Amino acid sequence: MAKRKRRTFTPEFKAEAVRLCKAGDRTIGQVAADLDLTETALRYWVKQAEIDTGKGLPGALTSGEREELVELRKQVKRLELERAILKSAATFFAKESK
Repeated sequence: MAKRKRRTFTPEFKAEAVRLCKAGDRTIGQVAADLDLTETALRYWVKQAEIDTGKGLPGALTSGEREELVELRKQVKRLELERAILKSAATFFAKESK
């Protein structure tokens, strides 16, 4: 089986796919086949939509919280790199001044 190229979908497309699943007249598998999606991806979108509306498991992250977490992790990584650079610079200049 050939590997598929990774595709991206708009939030509107995802919302419409979830709406079709929740309509109840077709299964997730049928909707996934009709929209040429993987069933796994569509199940994830449905699960995430439930979490976003407050119907998910307690402690599950909403889409907004996930985005914020990703941004905070990027910021922490950048700050750690900046700190390491400044630490190296301070060590270098301390040796120079002796």
